[in-house]
Amino acid sequence: MHIFVGLGNPGQRYVGTRHNLGFMAIDKLSSGAAWKSECKALVQKTRIANFEVLLAKPQTFMNLSGESVQALLAFYKVKPENLLVFSDDVNLACGKMRIRPNGSAGGQNGLKSIIAHIGQDFARVRIGAGLVPEHWDLVNWVLSAISKEDLPLCEQVLGKIPNICEAFLAKGVAAAQNEFNG
Repeated sequence: MHIFVGLGNPGQRYVGTRHNLGFMAIDKLSSGAAWKSECKALVQKTRIANFEVLLAKPQTFMNLSGESVQALLAFYKVKPENLLVFSDDVNLACGKMRIRPNGSAGGQNGLKSIIAHIGQDFARVRIGAGLVPEHWDLVNWVLSAISKEDLPLCEQVLGKIPNICEAFLAKGVAAAQNEFNG
C-alpha cells in the first residue's frame, strides 16, 4: 500500500486558498467514494496504476500535519518510501511544480511538521502557489484565495496529478521527476 497525503487546512474558510493546493491535488485522485475520518485525517482508499493507495487530507491544520501522517504510517504499517506528499510552495510560480525524492521543508510548515515526526526521506510534489508579492505578508498570501488570473495555471498543474502518481507508482520517483518537473 501507498499513502498519498495532501497538505492544507480544514474548513470552508480555506477552500480555494493557495495553502490548500495539496488538498486540491488529492481531490484530483479521489474516486468519488465517501471520505472517512481516521488518524486525524479524512481518508479514502482507491487504486492507481493497479496499486492500492490511501488518499489522506490531514485535519490537524497545516502546522501539525506530521501528527496525522505519522499515525497513518503506523496504523497502515507503511514505510516512508511509500509516502507521497503534495504541498503548496511559495518559491514556485503558479503553474510550476517540483517532484523531489526527499529533502528539506523549504519553509513549508506542513512539511516541517512531517519531517519532525518521520524524517525527511519521503517523496513530495511541491505545487507553485505563486511568489509572495511585494507588500504582502506570507501568511496572508498563502491564506488568500487563488486569483482568477492564477487559477488556470494552478488547474493546469493539478490536471497532471493523476499522471504524476501513475509514473511515481509504476516507474519510481526519479522517472516522475524526469517526466514532470518544470
